[in-house]
Amino acid sequence: MKLITAIIREEKLDEVRQALIDAEIERISVSRVSGHGQQQEIEFHRGQKVIPNLIPRIQIMIACNDAFEDITVNAILKAAKSGKDGEVGDGKIFIQELKECIRIRTGERGGTAI
Repeated sequence: MKLITAIIREEKLDEVRQALIDAEIERISVSRVSGHGQQQEIEFHRGQKVIPNLIPRIQIMIACNDAFEDITVNAILKAAKSGKDGEVGDGKIFIQELKECIRIRTGERGGTAI
């Protein structure tokens, strides 16, 4: 099992969500987050270094069985990329091993609980 976390631009959420649905990935969690990466620019105001504001982003978390890892990642990549070659700030995808999944309602464990 895998836990796939994607940080994407806010305006790409609908496209990414639809791409996941088209790929038959329908169980997702979405949260609003803030941060910055390479797109940050160091600014100076009156000789003082100014820390840039955090940029609003969307975090999508998807628990999936191993067979769906590539399908999920490819759907996100295709939909979240800006333009043909992408742009700085398009986001990141993190893939982690998921030790266990437990459905609270039934106590079911493992891949069937996803």
